[in-house]
Amino acid sequence: MSTLASPQPSAPPPSLGSDARLIGLVGIAHAVSHFSQLLLAPLFPWLKDDFGVSYTQLGAVLTVFFVVSCIVQAASGFVVDRMGPRPVLFAGLGFLGLAGVGYALSPNYWVLMASAVIGGIGNGVFHPADYTLFNRKVASTRLGHAYSVHGITGSLGWALAPAFVVPLAMAFSWRIALAAAGAVAFAVLALVWVYREALALDVKAARKPAAPGSAAAAAAGGEFGFLRIPAVWMCFGFFFFYAMVISVVQTFAPVAAGQLHAVPVALVAICLTVYMVANSAGMVLGGFLASDPARCERIVGIGFGIAALITLVLAWADFPPVVVPVLFGLMGFASGIAGPSRDLIVKRSTPANASGRVYGVVYAGLDIGQAVAPLVFGRLMDHGQHRAVILGLAVVQAVLIASAFNVRRARRELLPTPAASASA
Repeated sequence: MSTLASPQPSAPPPSLGSDARLIGLVGIAHAVSHFSQLLLAPLFPWLKDDFGVSYTQLGAVLTVFFVVSCIVQAASGFVVDRMGPRPVLFAGLGFLGLAGVGYALSPNYWVLMASAVIGGIGNGVFHPADYTLFNRKVASTRLGHAYSVHGITGSLGWALAPAFVVPLAMAFSWRIALAAAGAVAFAVLALVWVYREALALDVKAARKPAAPGSAAAAAAGGEFGFLRIPAVWMCFGFFFFYAMVISVVQTFAPVAAGQLHAVPVALVAICLTVYMVANSAGMVLGGFLASDPARCERIVGIGFGIAALITLVLAWADFPPVVVPVLFGLMGFASGIAGPSRDLIVKRSTPANASGRVYGVVYAGLDIGQAVAPLVFGRLMDHGQHRAVILGLAVVQAVLIASAFNVRRARRELLPTPAASASA
């Protein structure tokens, strides 16, 4: 099928240096997005006391953040396709900086909530902007590495947030911690502004007619024609379930596994860190494996298949408590291997000239999954169903395997000829 070319066939191939600069800048900006997602949760004990609110009310602030992000993510893709990704990326970093300052200056709970709306707006622009830059500017032979770096920097952003804000809150105050977090976003905005030429993209020159007989031509119909491509909605579903996996691992799985295997609190606390570090390592390997786009679904299937098997071992086997963090590390590594190929699945399902719109809609599934998972798995935790939490995680991982192959099937069914099918 016809997807976004990277680079354009008639254009000279980009140099390694220019690709590395672009990938690095986009990766740093993406890290700030994930960093901003986890600013408030570690500070809940301070916020609860100062504002006199419940944890449920504070959780609602995060829900608002992700709901707004979901809406903006779907809408910002259209803006990216019209204006280009660079101004949208600048705006996202600026809104995240303003949200950090707003958090820090909040006199009450409702201003904190309003600041979360600003943060959600900023967070919602990154995937459409980032992947449009990658798909249009990075050499096709380096796309797997670009996706790998993108995933790694996101994981590092999640890891950095609590390590950044909690010590500052303990040493000074939660307000100083959040103001400093806002300053981080503004500093990265200044960095990408200095190197803004690396992010330039001629949107008009990039708009080319879809090839006759291609999936893009089959789905033609103006700006919203891509919504008629079944593979796009399959990708949306894939990322919905992927977000559920991430949400369960980040919130409930370590505690549930700790209850099943009598794991000391100190070991439970490091399970997520071990998972994230191992996940980043797996993405490095996954970047090399993704060099052949034709095998991306198989890599996703193998990676999450191994992760699901490890999760079943975590649910049913008996072993010493010290083994639990090791299993989380193995699970994270296997999932990380699938990361770059996961992003490549979306690229292969994206018609020409619709990169921002497709990635905006597809990655909105991440925000929805992160909003739904706590409702489902939190209820299991409230009822002490710890084994059900781990088994549910395994089920969702297995669903990801089926989802990946459903995307490929839907993509092939859209292609009208055997030759076109082979090119998918």
